[in-house]
Amino acid sequence: MKTNLVVLFMGLLAPGPGLALEVASPADQIASAILAAPKERRSEATVLGYNVKGEVVTLRKGSNDLICLADDPADKSFSVACYHKDLEPFMARGRQLTAQGAKGKERHEVRWKEVEQGKVPIPREPRMLYVLTGSGYDAAKAQVTDPYLRWVVYVPYATPESTGLSTTPSPGPWLMYPGTAGAHIMISPPKK
Repeated sequence: MKTNLVVLFMGLLAPGPGLALEVASPADQIASAILAAPKERRSEATVLGYNVKGEVVTLRKGSNDLICLADDPADKSFSVACYHKDLEPFMARGRQLTAQGAKGKERHEVRWKEVEQGKVPIPREPRMLYVLTGSGYDAAKAQVTDPYLRWVVYVPYATPESTGLSTTPSPGPWLMYPGTAGAHIMISPPKK
């Protein structure tokens, strides 16, 4: 009986799908998420965040063309992003595939195939994504600890030949996933 009680107690302490996540307040999620956006675009951006079940919810409906995504409380690293609203079906499908266990190349290839099949829309014109990472977020100071901002310009099906860009990673602009629906220009400045 003693062993059963210990096992039961340990089971109650273990994190699992039945337990709520430690989630930042909606105000803190909004404040941190919009830091990825250019200053003049922050106040009018839509913000998606997380509820205690870890589900993505709309925290604030905006009036411009940006959607900002708060830091995922289930992930140990800090990362927020803002992107053009036309990318939301593509981004939402990526989140859905991740929740289903798809990762890396598999996740990308499923989305690209679905774009080609017309199941997931993605604009053919360039669209912006801003990604801000760090070691954490200090809500009292409203700032990211050890911030690193990088820029991504989605240019579906772009190639080195159509853009003149290299496909070799560098601090300057380079083309990732050329020739695919997920082709994008990476701009990753050197870390300080």
